Amino acid sequence: MVSADQPVLDPALVGRAHRAVEPLHNHVYFVPETEQHLTAIGLRPGRMVYFAGRAAPMGAVGPGVVTATFSNFSPAIVGRHIPRAWTLASPEQVVAARAASARASLTRLLGGEEAAAAPEVAELTGLLVEACTVLTAEGRPLYAGHADLPWPEDTVTRLWHATSLLREWRGDGHVALLVRAGLSGLEALVTHTATGRGFLPASAKATRGWSDEDWDAAAARLAERGLLDGDRLTEAGRQLRADLETETDALATAPWAHLGPERTARVIELGKRLSANLVANGAYPAGVFAGR
Repeated sequence: MVSADQPVLDPALVGRAHRAVEPLHNHVYFVPETEQHLTAIGLRPGRMVYFAGRAAPMGAVGPGVVTATFSNFSPAIVGRHIPRAWTLASPEQVVAARAASARASLTRLLGGEEAAAAPEVAELTGLLVEACTVLTAEGRPLYAGHADLPWPEDTVTRLWHATSLLREWRGDGHVALLVRAGLSGLEALVTHTATGRGFLPASAKATRGWSDEDWDAAAARLAERGLLDGDRLTEAGRQLRADLETETDALATAPWAHLGPERTARVIELGKRLSANLVANGAYPAGVFAGR
């Protein structure tokens, strides 16, 4: 995806760009606007909103597709909500309601309509839309579903849609690497929490639908592979997680290589600034993520 005359992109910029803009997408999983908009069209509050909202761009898919593409959720919890969600609201209704909720939440968390209309929001949106022009759908089902949707017209929703495309494209690649590493979705979740990043274990179990017994069994399998010692990663486990992140960045290079080093650095600068506003304005609840 990189022509010979393009400057070489520092691999570290790929991960930094992802982390800088990720809150602009993933805040929707924690804000009240999402549940308000999606229950207003008939969905039930709680996990149904999440599963249907994220899966709707793929159409009225069954629980197997949701479990496979989302990767680290218990099939039992998915099956309690999918396909029932599609009897309460169509995927098209869910997509529209989710976009409306994203616009409302992002506007509020950025600081209101005036802040959302700031030049830096428009600048970042333009950069991310440009980055998305080189994304391809092969082997990336969640991205492909989102990429089939039309681009929103207003800037704030376009910003959210662009970050969604980048996030799901990267995530599809990450799932492929987990499969290659021989990690189930639950085992990947256990190893990730053991890094001290992301979800706290109690939150991971509750939101992903895993029991203590499920979690302990996965931990035992990881210990047998020499990847986990108690609740801590072994040296082999730490190396595996580091390799997964490096390889995920390598698979996610194309949009940032297309922008080039200077524009990618600008994405990081603007993304960090706007994401900090979201965090400061309460985008994430306490007790969910390590370090927050």
